[in-house]
Amino acid sequence: MPSTQELEQVLRAAGLRVTRPRLAVLDAVHALPHGDTEALIGAARSRADGVSHQAVYDVLRVLTDHGLVRRIQPQGSVARYEARVADNHHHLVCRVCGSISDVDCATGQAPCLHPPVVDGFDVDEAEVIYWGRCRSCATAAASSTEPSDPSDPVVLQQREA
Repeated sequence: MPSTQELEQVLRAAGLRVTRPRLAVLDAVHALPHGDTEALIGAARSRADGVSHQAVYDVLRVLTDHGLVRRIQPQGSVARYEARVADNHHHLVCRVCGSISDVDCATGQAPCLHPPVVDGFDVDEAEVIYWGRCRSCATAAASSTEPSDPSDPVVLQQREA
């Protein structure tokens, strides 16, 4: 986690004024990778009392526009924000609980994937989302399909069949 002084330097280097809401939101994004807006509002308010919902939305837009924060929105999910912006990484999304994890670029350097050449189009980034079940959800699903009591009548019927 970057210190307050480091966050101030990041904002100044991007040509942004250092304000309490900007520091609070940027710190929250670092603390809650892939956090949604509601979680970031709560975290920002705990860092700077009195930060409004609208201020958090405005700061997220500014930070995203200046490349300090990355906005992702997997299908069926609300927008999420992360501070990992210096590379072309991808994401793993759990279909069950919605958790998101980072995964490094599959083939090396950005844009990672190269589409067929389209006249006049310069590709600089590829966004890949891998879908599946996280370890917790996969384990829970596996254990829920395994009968736990061998004397259970349903289990006995299954064995006899």
